[in-house]
Amino acid sequence: MSRASLSPSSSGDEEEEDDEGVDGYRKGGYHAVRPGDQFSAGRYVTQRKLGWGNFSTVWLAFDVASQKFVALKIQKSAPEFAQAALHEIEFLSEITKRDPSNCKCTIQLIDHFKHAGPNGQHICLVFEFLGDSLLKLVQYNRYKGIGLGRVKEICRSILVGLDYLHGELGIIHSDLKLENVLLVSTIDPSKDPIRSGLKPNLERPEGNPNGEAVLNPIDKKLKMRARRVLAKLAEKRKSAAEFARSERSLDGIDMTCKIVDFGNACWADKQFTDFIQTRQYRAPEVD
Repeated sequence: MSRASLSPSSSGDEEEEDDEGVDGYRKGGYHAVRPGDQFSAGRYVTQRKLGWGNFSTVWLAFDVASQKFVALKIQKSAPEFAQAALHEIEFLSEITKRDPSNCKCTIQLIDHFKHAGPNGQHICLVFEFLGDSLLKLVQYNRYKGIGLGRVKEICRSILVGLDYLHGELGIIHSDLKLENVLLVSTIDPSKDPIRSGLKPNLERPEGNPNGEAVLNPIDKKLKMRARRVLAKLAEKRKSAAEFARSERSLDGIDMTCKIVDFGNACWADKQFTDFIQTRQYRAPEVD
């Protein structure tokens, strides 16, 4: 995973990938965040982690100004990661500016700013809150397919987004795949802060602000991670039989979706790279 997913299920569902570990928390690396930390002069208050990648972590945050939940992406501070964030902001800004009614099936960038921490200066991007990726949807239904009607709904959203990017903006996404298309809401209503009626936590955490007291000793964090893994394994063994027999319904899931992750985007009239898209998804003529 090169960049952090904005999906609310991107962390916590796989026992080996629900934690970015501690090695990345160093100069040039991640910014340590706790629920209740404030960003951009107190406008954004973090609630819980949504996901992580090699470039950044993503947090559910509450926007005090708009009184809405948002996704806060906090980039690593090293120059190459900062440059990658600026590249994405260039495209996201144009995409958002030209779609004031938010109807073009592409993610909306709400805000971006810089945040100074003990590991350096981090570029932060604020997005509208979206739901699970199409990959999560496929996995949720155990790779059994989702039916032609739902596929048509999804394809319509993707085609609306691509027509907007290509026809109106001259932008090529160049990394379109299941992971980079998000439903507008979550599969599990309890993970959607709006549908679940989540009340924002605006209390500041104890300890020094700005990430200075967030990192626990490595051995303590590793022990906590090990306990989580063991607990998940025990739970999986306990519910394996029920899980195999249970049926999962797709009823009530909104199949409207949006194209996200413009870190590899380029302008149609400018050569960016000879290699585009994940290899397994490439069309034969570009492989």
